[in-house]
Amino acid sequence: MPAEVLHETQDVVIIRDIRPSAPIHYMVVSRRHLVSIADMQVSDEALLGHMVHAAKEGAEKLGLAGYKLVFNVGRDGGQIIDHIHLHLLGGWGHGDQKKIITN
Repeated sequence: MPAEVLHETQDVVIIRDIRPSAPIHYMVVSRRHLVSIADMQVSDEALLGHMVHAAKEGAEKLGLAGYKLVFNVGRDGGQIIDHIHLHLLGGWGHGDQKKIITN
């Protein structure tokens, strides 16, 4: 299934979530495999910081005035994909420009 890409760096790619739980819902996906936050090591701190910064850049591209960033950790935490990703959710506020990227 082709992904709708919002933003890419050498470390992450931001794609639209195919099962959105917000008016605007993207995932910041690491190009390096790490199952979840529960499996991270001190050496992974830079990657996680990069994921958060990429999410900020994605939110700016989308014109979001406010947004949520969410890591689901483990099955009991709602994680259904065994590869680390950060959810970027928004589109509820009146100040959002609600730019929906379409191909």
